Amino acid sequence: MNRFEEVITRKGTRSVKWDMAEQLYQDKEVLPMWVADMDFKTPEAVMDALKKRVDHGIFGYTIPDDLVKDHLSDWLKTRHSWNIDTDWISYSPGVIPSLHMIIQSLTEIGDHILIQTPVYPPFYSVVKSHGRHVVKNPLILNGGQYEIDFNDFEQKIKENHVTMFILCSPHNPVGRVWTKDELEKMSEICLKHNVTIVSDEIHADLVLGSHTHIPIASLSEEANQNTITCFSPTKTFNLAGLQASYVVTANEKMKKALDKQFNNQGMFMLNTLGITAMEAAYKHGAEWLGELKEILESHRDYVVERFHEETSTIKVIPNEGTYLLWLDCRELNLSQKELKSFMQKKAKVGLNDGASFGDEGEGFMRMNLAAPRSIVEDGVNRIIQAVQEHE
Repeated sequence: MNRFEEVITRKGTRSVKWDMAEQLYQDKEVLPMWVADMDFKTPEAVMDALKKRVDHGIFGYTIPDDLVKDHLSDWLKTRHSWNIDTDWISYSPGVIPSLHMIIQSLTEIGDHILIQTPVYPPFYSVVKSHGRHVVKNPLILNGGQYEIDFNDFEQKIKENHVTMFILCSPHNPVGRVWTKDELEKMSEICLKHNVTIVSDEIHADLVLGSHTHIPIASLSEEANQNTITCFSPTKTFNLAGLQASYVVTANEKMKKALDKQFNNQGMFMLNTLGITAMEAAYKHGAEWLGELKEILESHRDYVVERFHEETSTIKVIPNEGTYLLWLDCRELNLSQKELKSFMQKKAKVGLNDGASFGDEGEGFMRMNLAAPRSIVEDGVNRIIQAVQEHE
């Protein structure tokens, strides 16, 4: 059996995605396709490395040494054509903790921070929870693809005296992989108006088809000095529970301030097993990742085709990256509350509420495709049957 076809029961493992589903949706029959982790086993090389480390039996304080940094920099060079100095690397338990630290260390209370909506919900909370203000540059849905309104982007920066821009690249939930031209325009505007770029690139490795991920910091030396980039192997290799990520910035002043904030908050160590998994994944995971991307692309094409052929009221925004699909359900003519109830009670599929990504997400739902084909097919069948009965 193909390793991506095996259905592995996750109930009873304290899984957020599966064990919280009944509590969240009040129905044990709901199929969870929401939280952004995968229902696939991590690469065997990672499991072998973890087993070997566990067999050692001692789990004292652990540091990621220079060899770990070398694996990270080699990965960025090989996969994303970006040559970094290992001194630019700082460690964090996750991208969201990193965003909290970055905002606290590099902005002031009352500052305005730009985000592109609809967007991953924590982008709102990491700004608001520290007394900063959210400024929205809504993405434009044009012909089935989201685009950036650059006039609005620059105008919002000028009008609100924006000091920081949090970029989601590739974008969650709309699945865009930004082109070099788009990245250059955003970088140029930010440099022009002295806006620091914080780029969440946690989905960088999950780019599908002919699309290419370009780290925005790699565009030029000016962009490099103006950007802080957040990476992690957790989405790529399904390691979210091991909590290991890293931040890359070439700007010495920004890195010093960020490292100070990490230390002030006691975030100066990584989980012992997280380090082990991260090193093994970057050292040995390339072949597994190639197979995964083929599976995700196949799943996407399957879902797009099924919805296109069998219903006219749900339109899929094909994702260029990530394993998340953005479903346009507006033609069902339901309120957001009714749409959530429809998916949960009629289709019995647990999806992410589009409105949680901002007002621009109303009428949409997000579906996780990172599961064996049988689970994906089950979810699609349930939704299509409910939609056809509704129509």
